[in-house]
Amino acid sequence: MRIPIIAGNWKMHKTTAEAVQLAREVCDAVADIKGVDVVLCPPFTALAPVKEVVAKTKVGLGAQNMYWEEQGAFTGEISPLMLADLCSYVILGHSERRQFFGETDEGVNKKAKVALAHGLTPIVCVGENLAQNEAGETAAFVGQQVKAAFDGLSAEDAARVIVAYEPIWAIGTGKNADPAMANSIIGLTVRGAIAQMYGEDIAQQVRVQYGGSVKPDNIQGFMAQPDIDGALVGGASLKVDNFLPLIKGAL
Repeated sequence: MRIPIIAGNWKMHKTTAEAVQLAREVCDAVADIKGVDVVLCPPFTALAPVKEVVAKTKVGLGAQNMYWEEQGAFTGEISPLMLADLCSYVILGHSERRQFFGETDEGVNKKAKVALAHGLTPIVCVGENLAQNEAGETAAFVGQQVKAAFDGLSAEDAARVIVAYEPIWAIGTGKNADPAMANSIIGLTVRGAIAQMYGEDIAQQVRVQYGGSVKPDNIQGFMAQPDIDGALVGGASLKVDNFLPLIKGAL
């Protein structure tokens, strides 16, 4: 049985003090909740202090991005060596990184391989834009993103990857995919691509989240679907009063 995972992507929000305060509130709120993994992904500047907050709690910690080189003349980048002693997860290939910073499928694949080599669990984001969705290109596009991200991974490493299906047209827009439709894409396209590469057993081991305007009033519809194993949450993770119902909804 796959344990659902709810990850809060705080994006470019929260000062260090604000991040520490929110992390404390989340840790207190989920202390007695079992059966769901919770991960906080604050900005890089808050990783170290938030690590101290989540230490000895059930809450995991993740980074929002990572470069694939261990060190070197790459001003402004963060290496896997820098993250390995700070957190356990890293978001890779988020649509905002692809859209605004030119990240490619090839780059996401490089990052995934290096993350796994350094003991980090990649949360690999895939998803189509509105034009692709309306043109009926979702399955082909998302399937190719998945295959590119997993290219060259061993079956053992592939099983460790978390995939977040986030239709770009639903991120921060207030729109969200129909739960049954999202489940179909995740089951047939995301798991289908993994099954083609590694077999059905590995495909069923990989945890796949949904992301895109997930809120307390729609989380249960997504979590009722058999192939959806949690959510990658943006804006709704910035206040504990909104984030906690999402975590409980994963149960």
